[in-house]
Amino acid sequence: MARLIYSAIASLDGYVEDEKDEFTWAAPDEEVHAAVNDLERPIGTYLYGRRMYETMAWWETAGRDPDDAAVSRDFGELWRAAEKVVYSRTLRAVTTGRTRVEQDFDPASVRRMKAESNRDLSVGGAELAGRALAAGLVDEVHLFLHPISVGGGKPALPRGIRLRLELLAERPFRSGVCHLRYRVRS
Repeated sequence: MARLIYSAIASLDGYVEDEKDEFTWAAPDEEVHAAVNDLERPIGTYLYGRRMYETMAWWETAGRDPDDAAVSRDFGELWRAAEKVVYSRTLRAVTTGRTRVEQDFDPASVRRMKAESNRDLSVGGAELAGRALAAGLVDEVHLFLHPISVGGGKPALPRGIRLRLELLAERPFRSGVCHLRYRVRS
């Protein structure tokens, strides 16, 4: 059975966006980006909410230029090769290949996807990940913590849900970013 993995780049105080909906402070350097790419290799399907999909759709064309950084070209290829499922009641058309829209997030459907897939799935976006965590669907949480405190904004982990996490690995980077990999325990 495939795993459902939630990965987020967050501030040290736990936010994926600051109070102004900005996340430019979270841009990974080349070393962190290469590590993210390695974690994305086993992913066969991305699950997104509309807003995260619209952010990530940039990769449909990004990373194709030979002058782009190797890590960008690598990520673009990985992203374009994967299936994408967008959960939205307002999005009527997609702008990327290998993408479909589902009106509602259905935990039973995601369980079937996990059972039938031979490649892992990734849930992107804190809000959708919160729903998947609440439904007991997420197997691992990967946090890339940046050495910055933004003081508020959108939390990486959902409020009101108690999670038991088991630390599987940690990796510090020269930039001060630290990757923490957790198993979600039942």
